[in-house]
Amino acid sequence: MGQWRSIVKEAMDRTAIIAKFLCLLHVTNNYLCSPTLVYGPSMLPTLNLTGDVLLAEHVSHRVGRVGPGDVVLVRSPLNPRKTLTKRIVGVEGDKVNFFPDPANSDRYQSAVVPKGHVWIQGDNVYASSDSRHFGPVPYGLIEGKVFLRVWPPDCFGPLDQ
Repeated sequence: MGQWRSIVKEAMDRTAIIAKFLCLLHVTNNYLCSPTLVYGPSMLPTLNLTGDVLLAEHVSHRVGRVGPGDVVLVRSPLNPRKTLTKRIVGVEGDKVNFFPDPANSDRYQSAVVPKGHVWIQGDNVYASSDSRHFGPVPYGLIEGKVFLRVWPPDCFGPLDQ
């Protein structure tokens, strides 16, 4: 009977260690910093078409420390299963001038970003679905602020503004 007790105690101790590790991993990934794979043409030339691995921190947007020029991860307002990577162009109260269809027209429109929202755009305006198509994005849809590119190795470092 004593042998079974020591085996059960050892199993419970190891299970507790694994549970603590998984909790730490969850907190780190959701509330501090997480890696994300980004691909597609919308952020050319800042990000590669074939894919970059970026690190995004999840603190700045919670304390109001994101602004124009920052590259952010945003939950898509059109498809909540998708996360978009875009640059903030305007914050609440800013007047933003933009070309609704830059490929076919050189006429621009203006919009004022409402309170509690940001205006996001991809760096490649010809191949980006962004605030020009779905309007200002609520601040609550921002999931993180990108601060470092970790892959590919030749591009390792902070993102340029």
